[in-house]
Amino acid sequence: MSPSGPSRVNWVEELVRFLRTQPGVSAVRLDPSAHRVAVATVGPVELAAFEARLAEAIAAVEAQLTEGTIRTAPAGYSLRRDGGATVLERDSCATAEKLWLWRELRWPATRAEAVEEEREWRLLALLAGLCGAGGVAGVLAGYVAPAHPWEARAFFLPALVAGGWDAAKDTWENLREGRIDIHFLMLAVAAGAVCIDAWGEAVLLLFLFSISGAMEEYALDRTRREVSALLKTAPKQATVIHPGGREERVAVEQLALHQRVRVRPGEAFPSDGTVAAGRSASDESALTGEAVPVEKGRGDPVFSGTINLWGAIDFEVERLPAESTLQKIIRLIQTAQKLKAPSERFTARFGTGYTYAVIGAALAMFLFGWQVLHLAPFANPPGGRSAFYRAMTLMVVASPCALVLSIPSAILAAIAWGARHGVLFRGGAAIERLAGVDVVALDKTGTLTTGDLAVIGTESFPPGREREVLELAYALESKSDHPLARAIVRHAKAAGVALRELEDFQSLTGQGLRGRLDGTNLLLGRRELLERGPLGEWARRLPPAAAELSEVWVIGRDLVGRVLLKDEIRAESRGVLRSLRAMGVRTVMLTGDRRHAAEAVARELGLDEVRAGLSPEEKVAAIRALHLGGGTVAMVGDGVNDAPCLAAADVSVAMGARGSDAALEQAEVILMDDRIENFLAAQHLSRRARAIIRQNLAIALGVVVVMVAATAWGAVPLAAGVAAHEGSTVVVCLNSLRLLFGRNVRPAGS
Repeated sequence: MSPSGPSRVNWVEELVRFLRTQPGVSAVRLDPSAHRVAVATVGPVELAAFEARLAEAIAAVEAQLTEGTIRTAPAGYSLRRDGGATVLERDSCATAEKLWLWRELRWPATRAEAVEEEREWRLLALLAGLCGAGGVAGVLAGYVAPAHPWEARAFFLPALVAGGWDAAKDTWENLREGRIDIHFLMLAVAAGAVCIDAWGEAVLLLFLFSISGAMEEYALDRTRREVSALLKTAPKQATVIHPGGREERVAVEQLALHQRVRVRPGEAFPSDGTVAAGRSASDESALTGEAVPVEKGRGDPVFSGTINLWGAIDFEVERLPAESTLQKIIRLIQTAQKLKAPSERFTARFGTGYTYAVIGAALAMFLFGWQVLHLAPFANPPGGRSAFYRAMTLMVVASPCALVLSIPSAILAAIAWGARHGVLFRGGAAIERLAGVDVVALDKTGTLTTGDLAVIGTESFPPGREREVLELAYALESKSDHPLARAIVRHAKAAGVALRELEDFQSLTGQGLRGRLDGTNLLLGRRELLERGPLGEWARRLPPAAAELSEVWVIGRDLVGRVLLKDEIRAESRGVLRSLRAMGVRTVMLTGDRRHAAEAVARELGLDEVRAGLSPEEKVAAIRALHLGGGTVAMVGDGVNDAPCLAAADVSVAMGARGSDAALEQAEVILMDDRIENFLAAQHLSRRARAIIRQNLAIALGVVVVMVAATAWGAVPLAAGVAAHEGSTVVVCLNSLRLLFGRNVRPAGS
């Protein structure tokens, strides 16, 4: 719709109409980008009574709300912005507002989902089929009874109605808003062909136009179905475990933080949480693209929408369903499908102006042929073509159908493929910019490394008692949930170390752990714990750990030792960086870690440059310096401290749905399940999408240029112009669909 069109205030009027019919509702808060809606009531109100009515109102105004346009509300109502949300409320006193109870509702199905359910392409295909059948019947009738042209027209007329039905609906809606587009052009050419008695060519035009429209809808429907699999994985009910072990089935919307929920084999996890009891494996393929089941045990995270495979699991809710990983992903995808790339916005603006230009050129050609070339104005002379016929042909071959579709069809297909394979794009702009990236800045911890420490060795003083050190560390750390403790416990179990029972276990806040074993006091903690004791002078002479290592000291009656740990480098990082260099992309590490630790990782991975010891502000400065150096910069990070530099980069990439909310808010591309190799998939996909967009533009513009030149010389019959125009549209759609089914952009190692 035109921003200045008269319907710009319809969304306000629609919501006011809703409030007038619902006296129990005082205000409505809508955030279309996050797909959240809430209503304010005074006291308890039965929500089901008006939820359907509100859903109708939102469905009617969603597209306008997304644009964030604020208009003046009618008397008695106020309209304001609340962060990213729009609030429409009845005028009331401040005291009344304090009594409002805000209650969140389920966001209704979006327009895209409604179209997906209806499968509009099936209706368009049916209409195109009826048009084609009527056209064939009309041609046959013309051959059988050439002396009775009305018999052929009896078949042609319903064929024209079927073929032009969808274009007529769109044209009528546009004309009411004072706009015209390519649908108007097609109907005008068809009407003109009928006026010069070219019924068969008019039917051919509308048949090819309607079948190409069905192809376009099929392509869009296919991309939506790729994403809708995520929506279907969202569970509707959950089994809550109350104190005492009583089970209760509740709707997922009723789950509360820290509740314990039981998930049986074959069921989906209803929210994000941490496993409290049980062992199993989950199928996270719909969420992350990971084909291999992920083992789950006590302390492991679980994610909404993933499937519990074989064992019953109890987990504690850590995020409400509305804020779960699955819902974040769904909102990201829905937002991405609405955000247009710069080139896509250009073609959208270009399409309307170009339509007027085509109509003007056709009128000029008609007048030139009639007045200058002295062609017959309407009736085709024997062996020639009238000025009106040539003008109609020009309108067909110059119409921008394929041009307008060339970019959005490829962008939507790329977004859908990425969503199903662990790469989430926040709109087409990210796809376009990522294709041109020539510098990639990466955080170290949690990006190039896993962020999980692993034991690489044990030392004892005196030497030779390393296994005893590990046994004591295992006994103490088995009682702790600290990340260092989990790493030591995991390593001890893998080494087959026996777990020994402690007495008088105690956690020393900020220092370490203490316990008794066989009557002997044990201590575990940092070096400072050892240096403050009676062995302090001796401890200060012990060799320090390497800069890239962490150490945990263990003190027994006649034994001192330490466990050395190191942040694990992602196994895939080396291959990803090697591939980026082969593509001509420069790699730079930006980290707040110590220089020695950062350089050790950089040497092992082969990074081009390292900048260590950086504060968040210094990371932002480094991104700006890289940009000023002439490069298009992508930043890959995962933590809260990475959010500022993600915002400063040309393309921001966050590691996984498990990354911090601050990083995800800034990210334009999200790599699911913390898989760094998905960055390569995103890079390949964006470059392939760019190539297909260029191919589509070349096809669309090439056909227009060739056919317009041929038409100017009068060498193109209308039927050939129709076939070339609609054929290029179909080719563009099919070419874009190659992105959806392509196999050469899969993540590395998958």
